[in-house]
Amino acid sequence: MAYTVPETIRSTATAGERLLFRTLKDYLPDDYIVYYEPNILGRRPDFVIVGPDLGLVVLEVKDYTKGTLFQLNQDEWMIVSSSGEQVKTKSPMLQARENMFHLVNALKKDKNLLQLEGKFASHLKFPYGSGAVFTRLTQKDFIQHDLYRVVDPSLSLTRDEINPDDESFSEEILVEKILNMFTVPYRLREPLTKEDIDAIRYHLFPEVRISAEFKPPSPYQDQLLLSLHDVKAMDLHQENMAKQIGDQNRLIRGVAGSGKTLVLASRAKLLTKDHPDWKILILCYNISLSRFIEQMIAQMMTEPDNLFDFDQEADLAKHQIQVRNFHAWLKHDVKCKEQDIPVMVEKLRKKEAILPKYDAILIDEGQDFEPEWFELVSELLNPDTKSLLLVEDRAQSIYKRKRSYVQDTGLDFRGRSKILSINYRNTAQIVKFAWDFYQAQSALKNKVVAKELDGEIIAPQSTKRKGFEPAILKTDSFQKEANIVARQMKKLHEQKKIPYSEMLVLYRVKKTYDMNYIDVLQREMKKAGISYYWLTENSESKRNFQKDDQMVKISTIESSKGLDFQAVFIVNIDNMPFVLQDDVEREASLLYIGMTRAKEYLCLSYSGESVFTEYFDGLMAERKALAGDERNEVN
Repeated sequence: MAYTVPETIRSTATAGERLLFRTLKDYLPDDYIVYYEPNILGRRPDFVIVGPDLGLVVLEVKDYTKGTLFQLNQDEWMIVSSSGEQVKTKSPMLQARENMFHLVNALKKDKNLLQLEGKFASHLKFPYGSGAVFTRLTQKDFIQHDLYRVVDPSLSLTRDEINPDDESFSEEILVEKILNMFTVPYRLREPLTKEDIDAIRYHLFPEVRISAEFKPPSPYQDQLLLSLHDVKAMDLHQENMAKQIGDQNRLIRGVAGSGKTLVLASRAKLLTKDHPDWKILILCYNISLSRFIEQMIAQMMTEPDNLFDFDQEADLAKHQIQVRNFHAWLKHDVKCKEQDIPVMVEKLRKKEAILPKYDAILIDEGQDFEPEWFELVSELLNPDTKSLLLVEDRAQSIYKRKRSYVQDTGLDFRGRSKILSINYRNTAQIVKFAWDFYQAQSALKNKVVAKELDGEIIAPQSTKRKGFEPAILKTDSFQKEANIVARQMKKLHEQKKIPYSEMLVLYRVKKTYDMNYIDVLQREMKKAGISYYWLTENSESKRNFQKDDQMVKISTIESSKGLDFQAVFIVNIDNMPFVLQDDVEREASLLYIGMTRAKEYLCLSYSGESVFTEYFDGLMAERKALAGDERNEVN
């Protein structure tokens, strides 16, 4: 079964388009991508198919009947419209071919996608082709009316060739015909890699771009070619989610590391593309997360459709996206105190107060919002657009919020929800380690569901990306703990080449009556020659947070929500659950959040005792026993 973007075809599609969509989805191989009416650099071909052993094929779909066709030649067709008028149009074959070359010309600008030597030098390194699909005409119709005189049978599909219910339908013939719809007649010797396909997606769909390493354009046969490396594009599931959210109110529930914030940012960019005049607001709870989203949006918006065009100032000026943490927005934009929100909501409802409306509002970490916050936000949403997107993960909920979106927003989310259940951020080892802990310690573990929307918490599915087992470090003093952590950072930097800007130290408690943990940690990092930035020192340090400043970040777990780093060190776990916090559920969620910030390396350390350290003591004992058993087997 092929992967389709979008997952389902729009209800207004023609019956023929729906039939072809289902057939391609059901009968093409699993590693093929089928795009329906994608918006590609200003054009909308009906179908685009990309496959590792196929290359790229563009299909034009027509629902012409025998009575529709009047006078035909290779390039121009005279057809009879539904009103009986004769209309001149390009032949479907020519339309498909022009759309194909529109895509090919964009892809040919990337040196990595070209063949640079041999017979097909300067061509793409994979085949590209086009064809037409006639959903209401059969092969018999084509023969009787001599249509194959102007339509190449190898570059066309008829209804009986795409309809599985037709007795003459053959899956093998369908696939074989698509594999041969090429103007450049060669087959791939080696299948396209994931990197190749990501590069194709990166060029054709600017909205899926995350980042790439650009090298100076290089001259080749009197033209300049891009040289892109380390291309990062959204996963297909994330792309589908961003494109399929649709209009009006939507809810996305996702596990930690599933790319919820990325989907939200991509959605904001798509909205500005479709509605350049819209005023868009993105809200979240944390100051540090709002800065991170702001930087992500700035990067996305300065990513030009034409990669040779780097007029960043112009691109930044185009959009009207505001990114705020809730309390800053409340203070500076709404000019209201939190305790006065109910009064403000009432005044807005009675038309006694006037505040600017937003055409779209997107809320990240929605599980942390109070009901009255949603009420206020809803009053400032343009009633004509109703474009409200909520993104949440209840396993990361650290504040007690009453859940009733219908009451809070006045909008019904039933049938308007999507789930992101695959964790892309963490290695499989980190996902399992964090989820095992959460299930062992959380009082909500019985509310966990796999995928259904009627449950409370979504169990994460890890990707196949493997890595190191998370480390557990137990010492007899915090001084030793901080010393070892600093040395491990230096080791990762020198031996694994991990930038210090990709390292994060998380703490639960800043200081107690007998110990200033941050002071001790900073002293040990200075001794090791490591530069650091205390992200949560004060509100100003949160606002000035820059991810890529070549410094290790030190933060509370709360302020790390939505962020990720290659290596994460969670210190002083013996202060969890915190003695002044009687909500153990919140503490379990906090530690789960902290663990899932780590993309590659995770280290937990402690020098005292608590309910959580007892769990990790048990885990270390299990590892030791397992290692002993393995040694005995070897001997």
